[in-house]
Amino acid sequence: MKRIFLVMIVCCSLATKVFGQEQEQPAAKPDLPEMTFEKLEHDFGKVALNDTAAYEFKFTNTGTKPIIVQRCTVGCGCTIPVCPDDRDQILPGESRVIKMMYTRTAQEHRIEQSATIVSTAHNSPIRITIKGEVARDVKTASN
Repeated sequence: MKRIFLVMIVCCSLATKVFGQEQEQPAAKPDLPEMTFEKLEHDFGKVALNDTAAYEFKFTNTGTKPIIVQRCTVGCGCTIPVCPDDRDQILPGESRVIKMMYTRTAQEHRIEQSATIVSTAHNSPIRITIKGEVARDVKTASN
């Protein structure tokens, strides 16, 4: 009789623990800055000889802490990135642009140049790319 009583007490206490547990809450978003670009690649299509092509990559701080863009690097002198000042704190919800320019060229060829964006965001570094084709048969405003 004592054993049955003891078994019932153990079962009741286990049932209370199992059924009395609260549902686990979903994990909260990490308390980090996050850089989200509208797009990571832009294709100019055809670019005229001796012309400059430029595109502004827009990004937003979708995190919860400020972002500082520390540097923008490219592998070629024909591509120029223009980044926010490294003293500029981009607060959560704010947006900025990084302008990429492909400078004049006198030869026909395919363009594919990237810039690496290093920042204090948790998803850093991020790579943005411009593409296109330098061609003779493209009309410009000066032609």
